[in-house]
Order: sequence, then structure tokens, then C-alpha cells
Amino acid sequence: MKEGALSKTQGVIAPTVDQEDSYTEAVLARHKREGLGLAVKARWWAMSFVGVFLLFVAPWPQVLYYEFILLLLCANGWLIQRMGRVGRSRMELLLIFLDLLLMTVGMVAPNPLGEHDWPAAMRYQYDNFQYFYLILAAGTLAYSWRTVIAIGTWTGVMWLIGVGLSVWLAEPVHGLSQAVADALPAFPELARQLDPNAFRLDLRIQEVFVFVLVALTLGLTVRRFNALLRSNAALERERTNLSRYFSPNVVEELSQNDEPLKQIRSHDIAVLFVDIVGFTEFAAVRRPEEVIGTLREFHGLMETAVFAHEGTLDKYLGDGLMATFGTPSPSDKDAQNALRCVRQMMRDVDDWNEARIAQGITPLRVGFGAHYGPAVLADIGANRLEFAVVGNTVNVASRLESMTRGLNARLVISDGMRAEVLREGGDECLEGLQKFTDQDIRGVSEKLTVWAYERPREHGVTSP
Repeated sequence: MKEGALSKTQGVIAPTVDQEDSYTEAVLARHKREGLGLAVKARWWAMSFVGVFLLFVAPWPQVLYYEFILLLLCANGWLIQRMGRVGRSRMELLLIFLDLLLMTVGMVAPNPLGEHDWPAAMRYQYDNFQYFYLILAAGTLAYSWRTVIAIGTWTGVMWLIGVGLSVWLAEPVHGLSQAVADALPAFPELARQLDPNAFRLDLRIQEVFVFVLVALTLGLTVRRFNALLRSNAALERERTNLSRYFSPNVVEELSQNDEPLKQIRSHDIAVLFVDIVGFTEFAAVRRPEEVIGTLREFHGLMETAVFAHEGTLDKYLGDGLMATFGTPSPSDKDAQNALRCVRQMMRDVDDWNEARIAQGITPLRVGFGAHYGPAVLADIGANRLEFAVVGNTVNVASRLESMTRGLNARLVISDGMRAEVLREGGDECLEGLQKFTDQDIRGVSEKLTVWAYERPREHGVTSP
């Protein structure tokens, strides 16, 4: 195991553009699936209300035709949900186009179940165009900003084409326009407004103009929302990366404070070193896949214990790791948190070894060393910053872990660590520890008193 007075929490490696894109696209895909689901539900509810409303306002049996159009729109919404993808999907765009075409035909074309003795222009007197806003509103839930603008553009074009065809193909009902004019001789403008044969092209153009403006506004809103979503995805990725190194409570602190590690600080912390004894010999006679798999299982157990006890995973050291407690901010139980963490680690290692033995796999011996003392904490580096823990406390903790071999112990802690645990009220954490006085520790001038948790006789584990 490498040792040194400087310990660095390795900075999160910046993801490549492709990694960022893939992560963001995955987030967008998830949100789009959720949005499409909401859009379909909103469409079904809206069409249900409209269907009930039409039963009271549309004559029988003409209303059946409009109810059929509504059913087609609901079915098409389900297809859009099934076909929807992040980005521009041709099938999705085709189905949206079909949506708008169905609505346009249903509003502009003659009702096959109705009588046709009314002027064609009367179909535009009921303000049916406003129902297009339902499709536009649903589109903002999941579609891209380009698609929302496309909905506005396509709707305007289709509506104007429908109006143009109606004006071209429809025959005015003779006598109606003159009858209205004769009834209102003193109000020619009012007569023009009430003319049953008038298509009121100024109003039709106004409908399209306002609808396109609304679509453009919503498109910009969706674009801004997507930008916020991408930014949120980046923050989520950063929090995920932070969570690989810090416990959840520390991640929360780091995410809520601006540059919380910039300030150089000095306070007492607990430092824990963990190492697999004899791993070099173990790895020398095994396949690389087995070696890496073993390390991943081991590191997973240790990492879980560290984070469960409010610790910081400072770094992996090949077949071991270093963790700190009280970083980046101290608490009133850092030393006992460290020892409680070790207790869980030892239990987890025992269970892991029992499972390995049951599978005919060689169990592993693990050593733990912990020390409590002063350390300096700060960011180091220029462009790529790393959180560093500096001080002799790191060295001493590493030396204590190495002493587990000579003392045939699983855990060795300093007398200072024990005193701090007692001060914090964690007496039960010290159960089973035995005192060893006048111990020489490399790098420390005076002899120290240490406390060790002796190693029980372990089946299948060879002592060094």
C-alpha cells in the first residue's frame, strides 16, 4: 500500500462530449416518455370532456361524426406515445400531421351525417378553430420546440387551405345575403358581419396569425425548458459523480454551497486505512478477471460502509482504500463514526468470506488502521482541482494499518483515537480492543500506545 503525508480525493474525471450527450439524451428520453404519457392522458381527458359537451350542443345524428373524429384522435395519441422518440422522429411527425389533418377535415369538410342546405361559410361561425389549442398544449408536454412550432405552422397552413377550398368549391345560398341586407338597411356593416354566406377571411387569417404566434411563444418556452433540463441533467450527473466519493450528507452540503472547499481549513479528523493482506500473492496466481471481480466486490462492501457512517471515500489504493471522517466539515462524532464503520466492515468481510468459502474460493484477510488528529483540508491544483487532506495524521493511520500484521490483529487504532471516541461517548465501539504500549511507528519519533482488536482464528485464512 502506498503511503504519504498528502492524501488526495481524486477529482471527478470530466466526461467526454459523447458521454455528456449520452447521459443527457438518456435523461431527455426518460422525461419524454413521461411527458408523452401525460400528453396522452391529457388528450383522453380533454377529448372525453369535449365528447360529452358535443352531445349537448351538436344536433343528432351529426354529433356521431364528431364523436368518431374524437375517437380517432385518441387512438392516434396512443400511437404517438408508442412511436415517440427523443429528437425528430419521422413517424412521430407523421402521426402529429395526421392529428392536425383529422381535426381540419372534421371542422372544414361537410358532415356526412348532416344536411347540406346551409351555406358552407356557416361552418366557420362556431369558432371550432380553438380546439387546435388542445393539440398544441399537449404537444408542449413532450415534443421538441421544433415540433411545437411545426404544429403551429402546419395548423395555419391546413386551415388556410381548407378555407381556400371552401371558398372555391362552395356555392352560396342565393337570397340569404340580400335578405340580411334588406333587414338591416341602416346598418350595412352589421349586415356584412351577419351574412351567412360570408367566410370572413379577415377573421380566418386572424385565427391563424394568433395561433402561430402562440405556437412560436410555446416553442421558445419548450426550448428554454429543454435547456434547463439539460442543465439539470448535468447537475444530476455531477451529483452522481460526487456520490462516488462522498457520503450523501456531504454531497448535499457540496451542492448547496458555492465553492465550499476553496477555503483552507484545519481541524481534527479521523482517518481510516483498509488493506487486503497478501493480495499481491493472491492476484499473482489468478486470472485478471477474477482479480478485478474480487476487488470490485471488496470495494463495494467498503464503500457502502463508509457512506453509511457519514464518511468520505478519499481514494482507492489498489487492494485497499483510505476514508476520512469529519471532511469536509467536522461533526461531534467523527471518531466513533470511523470505528462504527470499521465494525460494519469487519462483519461484512466475515459474511463475504463465508460465502467465498462456501463456493470453494479462498477467503481474504483484511487489515484496518485508524487515527484521529489534526489535518489541513483544501483544494489543490490549477485547472483540475482535487480535495486534499494533508498532515501527519494520514501517515500515522497508514502505519497503524501496517501494524496489523505484526500484532496479528484486524484493527489497530491510536491512543488518541480511543480518547476521542471516549470523549464522544462511543464506549461500546471500543469493546474487544487490547492495549499495546511502547510501539515503534515509522515516521514518528516517540513510542506510541496503540489499541488492537486481535484477530480470531479464521478458517481458511492463512496468517502472514
